[in-house]
Amino acid sequence: MVNRITKNMVTFRNPFCLGELDGEYPAGDYTVETEEEPIDGVAFRAFRRICTTLIIRPPSGKTGTTRFIPIDPADLESAIANDYRDIARAGNEGMQKGGL
Repeated sequence: MVNRITKNMVTFRNPFCLGELDGEYPAGDYTVETEEEPIDGVAFRAFRRICTTLIIRPPSGKTGTTRFIPIDPADLESAIANDYRDIARAGNEGMQKGGL
């Protein structure tokens, strides 16, 4: 059987870190690609995740190299939760959400 690949767009409104990766990434839109392989021998269609990749493109209008960084999905979920928590806290403190 063939592996399946899904792509999702994740938007961070604040700079973020992913586990032990190299430093902080700026706020913005990121593509997350997940590759899964089918599990044979079960009575229903099932897949097992084999790789999750964060795709980092150069800033709009600038030249550069697109980077494909393997990541731990738990680190991504944690970064998303932290970003959401920061937005919720700003709203609770009377600050404007989502920028200017």
